[in-house]
Amino acid sequence: MRWIVHGERPLYESEWVDLLLSDIEFPDGSRRDHHLVRIPPSVAVAITDDQDRVLMLWRHRFTTDTWSWELPGGAVEEGETPAEAAVREAVEETGWLPSDVTPIGYVQPITGITNAEQHVFRAASATRVGAPTDPHESDAMAWIPLRDMPELIANRQLVAAATLVGVLQMLADRAVESRG
Repeated sequence: MRWIVHGERPLYESEWVDLLLSDIEFPDGSRRDHHLVRIPPSVAVAITDDQDRVLMLWRHRFTTDTWSWELPGGAVEEGETPAEAAVREAVEETGWLPSDVTPIGYVQPITGITNAEQHVFRAASATRVGAPTDPHESDAMAWIPLRDMPELIANRQLVAAATLVGVLQMLADRAVESRG
């Protein structure tokens, strides 16, 4: 069932996104053009505190015209590891410097049309280092109890893929710990 790519041609290119047209051959030998969106990898980081709360940003996404809580995160820059990007993005968006950043998940949110990949990290603590340096990232920032996350998910107040992966992994870890 592997599709064969006979070639790609760019339709649009920028530093943020490339749109390509791929010449695809299906397993039955038929061929067709297929659009492909290439974007740089991105990160999200779930920072928790000693009260079992998660640092979240209340954001409006113009692309879907929705508001929701999200973990801090963003694009991995050239020459940067995903872990380094997670730390940088957290400081830029929240003013909190996470420590002991460890991977807890990886997601390819829409594999049928894009190569998007999101690396999700967790930090069990953070130090306040100042105000956020990017004023366009969120309307509010709050430490939200982990126990409140299922309700936020049910009410569509937590919808971003990387945020869901991070929060659901923390909830799964908590469930395993409580049984153990």
